[in-house]
Amino acid sequence: MSELKSAEEKEAEARRGPAGVRRGGPPHAAIGMPTEKSQDFGPSAKRVLRLLRPERPVVVGALTLALGSVVLNAIGPKILGRATDLVFAGVFSRRIPAGVTQEQAVERLRASGQGRMADVLAAMEHVVPGQGIDFAAVGQVLLAVLAIYVVAAGLQLVQGRLLTSAVNRTVFRLRRDVEDKLNRLPLPYFDAQPRGELLSRVTNDIDNVAQSLQQTLSQLVTSLLTVIAMIAMMVWISPLLAVIALVTIPVTMVVTAAIGKRSQGHFVQQWKSTGEVNGVVEETFTGHELVKVFGRQAEADRDFAVRNDALHHATFRAQFISGIIMPTLMFIGNLNYVVIAVVGGLRVASGTMSLGDVQAFIQYSRQFTQPLTQVASMANLMQSGVASAERVFEVLDASEQEAESASPQRITDPRGRVAFEDVSFAYTPERPLLEHLDLVVEPGQTVAIVGPTGAGKTTLVNLVLRFYELDGGRITLDGVDIRHLTRHDLRSRTGMVLQDTWLFAGTIRENIAYGRPGATDDEILEAARATYVDRFVHSLPDGYDTVLNAEADNISAGERQLVTIARAFLANPSLLILDEATSSVDTRTELLVQHAMAALRSDRTSFVIAHRLSTIRDADLILVMEDGRIVERGSHAELLAAGGAFARLHAAQFAAALGDEEGVAAAVGQGGPSRT
Repeated sequence: MSELKSAEEKEAEARRGPAGVRRGGPPHAAIGMPTEKSQDFGPSAKRVLRLLRPERPVVVGALTLALGSVVLNAIGPKILGRATDLVFAGVFSRRIPAGVTQEQAVERLRASGQGRMADVLAAMEHVVPGQGIDFAAVGQVLLAVLAIYVVAAGLQLVQGRLLTSAVNRTVFRLRRDVEDKLNRLPLPYFDAQPRGELLSRVTNDIDNVAQSLQQTLSQLVTSLLTVIAMIAMMVWISPLLAVIALVTIPVTMVVTAAIGKRSQGHFVQQWKSTGEVNGVVEETFTGHELVKVFGRQAEADRDFAVRNDALHHATFRAQFISGIIMPTLMFIGNLNYVVIAVVGGLRVASGTMSLGDVQAFIQYSRQFTQPLTQVASMANLMQSGVASAERVFEVLDASEQEAESASPQRITDPRGRVAFEDVSFAYTPERPLLEHLDLVVEPGQTVAIVGPTGAGKTTLVNLVLRFYELDGGRITLDGVDIRHLTRHDLRSRTGMVLQDTWLFAGTIRENIAYGRPGATDDEILEAARATYVDRFVHSLPDGYDTVLNAEADNISAGERQLVTIARAFLANPSLLILDEATSSVDTRTELLVQHAMAALRSDRTSFVIAHRLSTIRDADLILVMEDGRIVERGSHAELLAAGGAFARLHAAQFAAALGDEEGVAAAVGQGGPSRT
């Protein structure tokens, strides 16, 4: 038994990768592993923006609208300051007797010792002594400001709509590219990836990229344009106050960079932990029956709790650290506001600025610091989005399967002759599995492959289908090297029934028809009758229209196996691969399926992987594999007569069935086989 276990571990571990990485690894294996280093934020963010390249005309149009909206919003406070000046001038003009000019009133104030008030009056415009507030002029100014803000809001609304459309189309293309990429990735990539982790990358991470682009792109563009416009208006009104306001820019940049650099690693860990949590949930609830049967609920809960706790701490650190940015910058902005208000008041009192200009400048300073604060507050969203984008880019950058031949060949006379010529293969270089294997399977032959678990039986047929590429030698189909055929052409000639059944959520009729799209109802029924699916379908409430759920567990395991066999029967392939295809059916049904399989194998080259030796008595050729080598080959009778590895397997199996412990010991011991 130890030898069998060693062989099993040799193939399984080589194929799936180290524990903790492969699906189904031991609990907590991945905990404590070092966090993956993220790419630099800058290059990753640029790559995200390059995704928008096909939307360049729309983005340019949106930027133009954003610029127009920002310019109008920048003009508004300056014009509104004119209304303030009109009101202030009207209040002063009431205190000046009619008939006295503005210059005379200024001289009288200076003569009475009110020099500062005289400076204020001298700097005013539109002062008409004795008139008071000109409400008509104030109303016109207010209407003009209202019109400006309405147009600016309209432009911003259209700009938001354009960017939203551009982002949604970009994410649509990203999802499509990831889907296409997954179809081009080799099988070893999926062997090394937990399913939950991969699902998290193509669902959660893409959703997060979409959300980050949606929430930050429009606001980021508007905020940056607003900063530029506000700086220009502030310099125009008062260069001195503008210098005071601009002091906040380097301070803001330093604070944002320092906090952002510290939080980025936590965002990467957050999404890595999210993938681990998804992997645990998917794995646990897919096999929830086994978890309950073996009483491992507590261990599953602990496993989930450890990863959930890691996700909790990573998320808390990322959100808390990045969340410090906004209140910090608001504090800096408030200090700047106080300084501007004090200096501006002094300049009004000295007559070097009007009250309306000070009011406009304060508005500009608030509008200047607000977008800076918004950009800083978006830092957590941007970092989170870039961290997710890096995980998606890792999928897009993964090494693809070997490219198709530039000038693929076609098989003009399909007969089903398969030849292995000096074939060598290893899942990992340090552990060779198949070495210098030669084998010829003639058209129409049924070849059974037996041997202990991990001996390389399934690997042999996977190589025929080019699920893995050879390290040496070649495999030919009807004299053509399979590497010179397109994968679609090769696999379209092959039907496969696996030990692990796979059915999708749909009707039984649709699952059978999956083997050959476009098949008629009569052909589907013929395949169902030939494989005895028809025997149990009529006992179901809706017959062939019975809908299978996502797990297909509303029919039995044996019935699921029969549906997969019917699917292969309908495909009518020239090359048939059966990997323990009858392992889930009862003995009586197995006898019926054997007859169906005999008809299905007629005039087809068939590879049958079997552990039940009783099912391969009529095979034309039986191969016995151990440690990736074919140690015996021949017919059932020839191998029994030879008294070698097959005879020992046969004796062990039938002795165990009869409860003969001595026979089992003799079969697996060193003393030779016990023949039946």
